[in-house]
Amino acid sequence: MIRIHRPDEPPAILADKGKKKQRALCSAYSKARRAYQAGKKRFAFDAGIYGHQSVKDALRAAQHDKCCFCESKISHIAYGDVEHFRPKAGWRQAPSEPLSTPGYYWLAYAWSNLLFSCQLCNQRYKANLFPLLDASKRARSHRHDTGREQPLFINPAEQDPERFISFRAEIPYAIGDNIEGRSTIEALGLHREALNQRRREHLSVLKCLWIVASLVPALPVRDEARELLRMATQNTAEYASMARAAMASGFSAFPESGAPL
Repeated sequence: MIRIHRPDEPPAILADKGKKKQRALCSAYSKARRAYQAGKKRFAFDAGIYGHQSVKDALRAAQHDKCCFCESKISHIAYGDVEHFRPKAGWRQAPSEPLSTPGYYWLAYAWSNLLFSCQLCNQRYKANLFPLLDASKRARSHRHDTGREQPLFINPAEQDPERFISFRAEIPYAIGDNIEGRSTIEALGLHREALNQRRREHLSVLKCLWIVASLVPALPVRDEARELLRMATQNTAEYASMARAAMASGFSAFPESGAPL
């Protein structure tokens, strides 16, 4: 995961239709609060607004076409999802718990709550899961303050994930065993083997470049290898956080790789 910087201004459809829908949802809740709390009434959300192409395109551009969680490139193999960091319809404190409703309905069209995700991270792993350090501080309606919450998932649009998660070779780990990093890795499947395998393959290429950049005499191929390594650590690159960790450690997981540049 890497830090994400969304544009300050939301797409026009969120500022216009999204705001109107948000007001309507809050008004509906106020008129039938007990029915919504008891699950007798459920909210209907318009995916044509929060999932509008302009919204997805803006998020995709801000995230360099990468999943906000696993950092995999998306558009060449999938459409990608507009992900609600705080689940709109309902939430679970733990995977084994039943779905609690309503969810964060007032944030369904909020630009600050939207991210771009691959389907696997969003649909298979995160879904409605949204654990808090102290569940008693959960905001249950638009009248409550989400600022009191302490989410156990790292929000890459508000926090720097690289303060919480780093890598040993291709395997992510929570720095200092911090609970946010640990919860994010485990619950969102950031250590799933298929993803580890993809990162492992990528790291093998970087390792070869490191050897060339470190050991070959001053030839054009060495400069090219160094430039490719530099590009691999940029935010636009797939698995940039892993590449940065590997470079910072001097590829310490590969003692045969030679001295640091």
